[in-house]
Amino acid sequence: MLAAMAATDLRNLLERAQSSPEEAQSELVAIASEIERELRSGEYAASPDELHAIDAAMASVDLGEAATDADVEAAFAKFRR
Repeated sequence: MLAAMAATDLRNLLERAQSSPEEAQSELVAIASEIERELRSGEYAASPDELHAIDAAMASVDLGEAATDADVEAAFAKFRR
């Protein structure tokens, strides 16, 4: 079911993109091409922003700042809606 939803979402996105400005269409193609390259290579190169977020999270854990089980469950519940 999830795959069917994703395929429908993708078709809808591509239909909407056809009426987007050419620059936006080019950006969408570039992003999709990058994702495709990463999937084929089996490797992912994190962006500098992602690396910074990872470093910050690891520093928080090193300081003993970690989410409780209740915090994690609340976060997941928020995204399940």
